[in-house]
Amino acid sequence: MNTSEIFYEFLDNIKIREEKAEDISYRYGRITKALNQEFRDTDSQTANNLQVGSYGRYTGIKGISDLDMLYIMPASKWIEYNKSGGQTKLLRDIKAAISNTYSSSEIKVDRCVVTVTFNDSHIDVQPVFELEEKDYRYPDTYGDGSWKITKPRKEMDAMVEFETNKNRNLRRLCKMARSWKNKHGVCMGGLLIDTLAYNFLKSTDYYDKRSFAYYDEMCRDFFEYLYNQPKDQAEYGALGSKQRVRVKKSFKRKAKKAFDLALEAIDASSDKRQHNKWRDIFGNDFPKYASEEKEARAINESYSNTEEFIESKYQVEIAYDLKIDCEVKQNGFREGSLRDYLLRKIKLSPNKSLRFYIERIDVPAPYSVKWKVTNRGEQAIKRDCIRGQIIDDSGFLERKENTNFKGSHFVECYIIKNNIVVAMDSIDVPISE
Repeated sequence: MNTSEIFYEFLDNIKIREEKAEDISYRYGRITKALNQEFRDTDSQTANNLQVGSYGRYTGIKGISDLDMLYIMPASKWIEYNKSGGQTKLLRDIKAAISNTYSSSEIKVDRCVVTVTFNDSHIDVQPVFELEEKDYRYPDTYGDGSWKITKPRKEMDAMVEFETNKNRNLRRLCKMARSWKNKHGVCMGGLLIDTLAYNFLKSTDYYDKRSFAYYDEMCRDFFEYLYNQPKDQAEYGALGSKQRVRVKKSFKRKAKKAFDLALEAIDASSDKRQHNKWRDIFGNDFPKYASEEKEARAINESYSNTEEFIESKYQVEIAYDLKIDCEVKQNGFREGSLRDYLLRKIKLSPNKSLRFYIERIDVPAPYSVKWKVTNRGEQAIKRDCIRGQIIDDSGFLERKENTNFKGSHFVECYIIKNNIVVAMDSIDVPISE
């Protein structure tokens, strides 16, 4: 397969499936109907709502679980709610109306929105009053309460206009960036991803007329663009609206890793290496090397690929930060951290003891922790020891291993909350002879 075919298949693999889109539309429709019945005495499932966020900008990918919608309130209700305590009353009235339809779902008021939680996703419903120029006023219950402005139509319009000017590359880049985010646990909001992709393509005309055949270069250059962003930049002006978009956590380290992997993929001397490097960036949805199983069985006829993938078990929507590290020991003596080894580009030797642990996490409890340890290379195939199963944490927030044979191995950690992977991190384990 050539570059164009590979990236075309990749984008097809991550698109939102029709069944999922129908399910989302059904839930939007039921919520909209409940609110129209309460505030307008009509049964419309489509009037007075606006699908916003990644789904509304058409930059979401399969597994999307964080959904947003605006409900446009009747202008006649402004006087009723524009008073002391009105912001809280509005959100409580929205919650009560939705509860009539979704009586068994968890529904709660959360500062600016009403969140309706399902078993596979949640919808943040934000009531708004329409202003001029496609802007909206929404309630904020923080402190004494206030009204703030949101401008999602300007963001959506900018996306549509730029799509035409950039040969439809913007939305595709946004989707591929989300796949990278989920694979590497990058704590970036959807609007920040879309804004940075927009800014990147705006900074160059090289991809204005190019398409799938150049997506390897486009991804490489985008990751380099992310890595070169100012270290202390805390926010960006959103595409179209120029509203402030906060940087939750620095993405530079993981962008640098993706850039390095992209360089290796483009310079790869074999199709197998090329596919594997892109899969290291984007995960299991990036197409496999077609002859991988055949070549592995030529090394070991009894070889079995036991690797599991978290996206096959859970929906992935990274919203929190997680960092893991590893304590390296030999003969009972501590030698240092694995990340220090990686920083100095030193490979581990065999017969070392490794203790992987969570160094930093900001996910509010309760949550569950799972680990994945995967062996790679010819030695792993010869020994039929790929591993790669996803296993529960033993209760101590750590995973103990040993360096048994050479190869480029890796360990991943997943944080699961409400049946969704909300944070993850990985670390390479390079072992020499």
